[in-house]
Amino acid sequence: MLKWEYALLVRRRQAATNDLGWEVVFVWYGPDGSMVDVTPYGDTALAHLNRAGDQGWELVAMSEDPSLPGNNELHRYHLKRPKPAAPQPRQRIRGGRRTVSG
Repeated sequence: MLKWEYALLVRRRQAATNDLGWEVVFVWYGPDGSMVDVTPYGDTALAHLNRAGDQGWELVAMSEDPSLPGNNELHRYHLKRPKPAAPQPRQRIRGGRRTVSG
């Protein structure tokens, strides 16, 4: 049975930390619970989505949070890919002891 793993790419527009206006940041929420700032990998959502696509991720939904005030924006890109199959347990070989005679 095919199983899926899911990830989330969040694009956020927020006030810049250096008081120069606004900045856009991208955060990747991985299936393992990790949260990584991936902003240095590109300056557009398309750059990040293409990068994720190269890693086998498929975009399944996009949502926007309209409740944020002012110029803030929040976009969520929901992605999935087939979960790697778990390795099969190794079988033990059972047999009698071998003796070597010389």
